[in-house]
Amino acid sequence: MVSVNNNMEKIISKIKQKSSLNWYVIYTKPRNEKKVIDRLNEIGIEAYCPLRITKENYSDRKKAVAKPLFNSYCFVRLQEKNLRDVFKVIGVVRYIYWCGKPAIIRDIEIEEIKRWLSEYEHDSIKVQTLKPNDRIKIQNGLFKDKEGNIISKKGNSLILLLSGLGLRIVVKLGETELEKVENEKA
Repeated sequence: MVSVNNNMEKIISKIKQKSSLNWYVIYTKPRNEKKVIDRLNEIGIEAYCPLRITKENYSDRKKAVAKPLFNSYCFVRLQEKNLRDVFKVIGVVRYIYWCGKPAIIRDIEIEEIKRWLSEYEHDSIKVQTLKPNDRIKIQNGLFKDKEGNIISKKGNSLILLLSGLGLRIVVKLGETELEKVENEKA
């Protein structure tokens, strides 16, 4: 009977420990993402770096190369009390903070990234950072194919100036598809 109770206590302890694990975002030295993930896994820290396969052209051939989806960013899953452990690994620079604390990524968001990478062609996955003064083109909705400049970004919304229409509009990210327009060099 004692053995059964001990096993139950161990199982409950593992469940509690698993539920207290969170995904955190770490910033790495440039081009160190894969090395950092390998080193973190070696010391027992669950780590994930989303990789996308791209085709690189060389003078004599084309080669499929796995590149990080987010340059210099990786995810680690651990308890809050063990946050300092990642700094045992060369290449880890710092945590990414949100509201004064290390940013926590929900399990469902990590699973969604994994799903995207397994279901979609990697050449169609692009990561864009949008910032004030960027020129964008709206891909859907009422203002489809209109171009504008980002005036500001507030949370999940962008304020755009559509100068051709003389309008200032608010666009919700996630509801509207946007494409960054590259500046033409004169």
